[in-house]
Amino acid sequence: MELNSSQRAAVEHDLGPMLVLAGAGSGKTRVVTERIARLLQRGVSARSILAMTFTNKASAEMHERVGKLVGAKLARELTVCTFHRFGLDVLGAETKALGLRGKSFAIFDQSDCTGVIREVLRELRSGRNYDVNAILARISNAKNAFVEAEAWAESQRKGKGLDEYDEIAMLVYPRYIAALRAFQAFDFDDLICEVVRLWQRRPDVLERWRTRYRYVIVDEYQDTNHAQLELLRLLGAHKNVVVVGDDDQSIYAWRGADVRNILDFEEHFTGAKVVKLEHNYRSRAPVLDVANAVLARSGGRRHKKSLIATRMGGDKVQLVVCTDPDVESSFVATEAMRLLEREGARPKDIAVLYRSNLLSGPIEAALKERQIPVRMIGGTQFFERKEVKDLIAYLRVALDPEDEMSLRRIINYPSRAIGDVAVSKLGAYATARETSLWVAVTRPHAVHELSTAAIEGCRQLVRIIEATRQRFDRKEPSAEIARALLVDAGFKEDITAGSTSNSVAARRWGNLEGLLNVFARRDDQGKGDRDQFASFLRLLALRQDSEEEEATDRVTLSSMHGSKGLEFPYVFVIGLEEGIMPHQRTLTERATDVAPPGADGDVVGHSIEEERRLFYVAVTRAKDRLYMTYAKHRGSRGKMVARTPSRFLLDVPDELIEEREEEGPQAPELDKTKAGAASVLAALSFNPFSGGEMPLVPRRRP
Repeated sequence: MELNSSQRAAVEHDLGPMLVLAGAGSGKTRVVTERIARLLQRGVSARSILAMTFTNKASAEMHERVGKLVGAKLARELTVCTFHRFGLDVLGAETKALGLRGKSFAIFDQSDCTGVIREVLRELRSGRNYDVNAILARISNAKNAFVEAEAWAESQRKGKGLDEYDEIAMLVYPRYIAALRAFQAFDFDDLICEVVRLWQRRPDVLERWRTRYRYVIVDEYQDTNHAQLELLRLLGAHKNVVVVGDDDQSIYAWRGADVRNILDFEEHFTGAKVVKLEHNYRSRAPVLDVANAVLARSGGRRHKKSLIATRMGGDKVQLVVCTDPDVESSFVATEAMRLLEREGARPKDIAVLYRSNLLSGPIEAALKERQIPVRMIGGTQFFERKEVKDLIAYLRVALDPEDEMSLRRIINYPSRAIGDVAVSKLGAYATARETSLWVAVTRPHAVHELSTAAIEGCRQLVRIIEATRQRFDRKEPSAEIARALLVDAGFKEDITAGSTSNSVAARRWGNLEGLLNVFARRDDQGKGDRDQFASFLRLLALRQDSEEEEATDRVTLSSMHGSKGLEFPYVFVIGLEEGIMPHQRTLTERATDVAPPGADGDVVGHSIEEERRLFYVAVTRAKDRLYMTYAKHRGSRGKMVARTPSRFLLDVPDELIEEREEEGPQAPELDKTKAGAASVLAALSFNPFSGGEMPLVPRRRP
C-alpha cells in the first residue's frame, strides 16, 4: 500500500527535529521503519542510527521490519532497543567512568527493590505495615526528577503538606539509595537517571555517545518521563530527533509518564516540524465515530486531531445494558459463541477488555463453560515467577559471587538451615572484616556462634556454586549447566514438596523447563560464551513480555492498559460504570496515591482525562465490531448495589450506537447452577469503590 501524504512527509523528512502525531491505527510502525530505511538509502551509516521504544516486543518487531526493507545484514548494525536496554548498554560500557568496582553490577527488578524497602522499614522499626509499592513510587518520582534525598525532603516540607507516606518515603529514600550502592546495583530508574547524571558530569563521555548516534528516533513518545526527556535532550543536541506518539494514548502517568513531553515537544526542540497521521487503517467508521466523540468532550490539553476512517461501512457500536454481572458475562460468552459458530470468527479474533482485573473472573468462567479457549494478558510475567528467578539467581552467583542480592535470595533456598539469624551473623562477619557476604559463606567455621547446621548449609551451598563455576570454566553449554544446577540444588524435590497439587508442581517445573529451552536456543545460536551469558542474565531483569502472551487461537482477556498496541476484529469493552471506568481511585484520592507528573495540583481532574484516554485506547482496539456493556447492579461489600453508567458513555451521541438490554442469563442449561455460583462469588469478592451505594440513572444525558 502506498504511503499517504502525511506518512510520506514523515518518512522523507531530512534534518532537524520532528514530531509525528500518530493516531490509533494510523500506521506509525510503518512510518518509523520506512524512515530508517530511507536514511540508510541516503547513505547514513546504520551504526549512527538509534531507535528506542518501550517494550522488547515492539523493538523486535521494528528491527524485523527494517530488516525486510534493507536486508538483515545491514539491519544488524542498527541500534533498535528499549530505553532501558540502551541505558544498560551505556552503563555497561562506562563502568570505569561510573567508578564501579570491576565491570560487574546487578540490576534490581521491582521485587528486588520492594525487598530492599521492606528491609529498610524493618531497620527503621516503623511499627506500621506500609504499602511498599506506594513508597517506591514516591522514590521513583523523586529520582526521575533528579532530586536528591535531602533536597527532596526539604521541598516536600515546603510544599502543600506531607501525608504519612511522604514522611516515611523521605526516611527510606537515602537508605534505599545506600543499599543499592552497597550491592553495586541499579534499579530501572537508574538505567536512565544514572546515564543522564554521568553525561552531565562527564561531557567527554557524552560527546562519545553523541558522536556515535547522529540520528535518534523514539516511538511511543507519549510514554516518556522526565528522565527520558533529559536523556534525549542531551543525546540529541544535533537536533536530528524524530519522535512518534499520540498524546491521546498517554495512559501511564501512574508509572511516571508525563504527557507534557509530547505536548511541549516544540518548546524542547525548537524549529520542530509537526506531522499528523490521522487516517486510520484499522477500525470501521462506526468504531471511530465513537472514539472521536469521546475525545471531543475532553477538558484537558491535547493536540487537536481526529481519526479519519479508511474502512467504511460496518455495524453500529452496540451498547448492552445488563441486569447484573451474571447477565453481562453470559451475554459476552453467548455472543462470542455466535461469532465463532455463525460468522466464521476464530477465538483469536475476539477480545474482552476491562478496567479492573477483578471483572475477568465471571467472563473467564462463562467462556470456559462453553468450552471457548481463553488467554489472560497480565498476571505474573514469566521471568518474575519465583522458581525462574531462583534459578537465575543461582547462575548469577556462580558467575559473580559478589552479587549479594542474588546470594541472599538463594542462600537458604532450598532450605539448608541458614535462617535469618544465621544470615545476620554472616553479614556481621563480612561487615566487620570489610569483605563480601560470599567470603563469609565460604568461611562459616569462623563466624561466631553460627550453628552446626548452618555451617553445613553454607558448605552445601559452596559445593553447589563451585560445581557450577567449574562447568562454566569447562565451557559446557549453558542449558546443561543450568540443568545440572537444578539437580545439585534439589529444585525438583523442593517444588514437589512445596506445591499444593501435582498440577501446580508440574506447572512450576514446566516454567523451569521453559527457561532451559531459552538457554538451549542461545546455545544453538553460538551465544554460550560465559561473558555473553552473564550479560544475558542481566538483561532478563528488563524483560516485561510474558511468553504465555504470544498470539494463540484463544479469546483474549485483558485489562485496558494491557491491550495497548493490540487489535482484534471483535472487541467487548465491559464494566463501563462509574467507579470502574473511570476507576474510583481517580475520583477519590487515597493516602497511597502519588500525584502523576503534570497534574499541576489537580490530581483527580488530571486522572479523569487519563481515564478518558484509556477508554479511547480500549475502543480503538476494535477493527470490525465493538460491544460496550455495563451492569445495572454489581456486587460491593457482599451485596448487590445499583450502578451508574460511565460518564464516557454519556459523551456518545444516541445516533452512533445501538442500545439494547439483557435481562436474563443465557448460560447452557446444564451449567446454570455453576454459572450462578460463579456470579455470586464474584459479587461477594468484587469491590471496585470504597464509598456507599451509587444510584442508578439513565445513560442518556437529560
